[in-house]
Amino acid sequence: MTIMQRLIETGEKDRLKELLRQKLIDSGWRDDLKEYCKEVIRKKGLEKITVDELVAEITPRGRATVPDEVKTELLQNIRKFLQVGHLARTKNRLSSQAT
Repeated sequence: MTIMQRLIETGEKDRLKELLRQKLIDSGWRDDLKEYCKEVIRKKGLEKITVDELVAEITPRGRATVPDEVKTELLQNIRKFLQVGHLARTKNRLSSQAT
């Protein structure tokens, strides 16, 4: 089973997505990116830019400006999830070997 499958099956992926969403809002990242979107639309013209073009324009900036603290916290949560899962599997393996 892949890490992604485990994240989905346990509901951890949804929990991490919500955590990320809230952290990005709290940090002001969302508002900053929203203002950047408005700026891009003003420069190019509402009638002259498609949603796909807007996404292509803002995605690099969005990724580059995610605060390091947010990335670190998300990574720590994923590591903790993996460690707990590994410990549970090891415990199950050891208990099945003992019987």
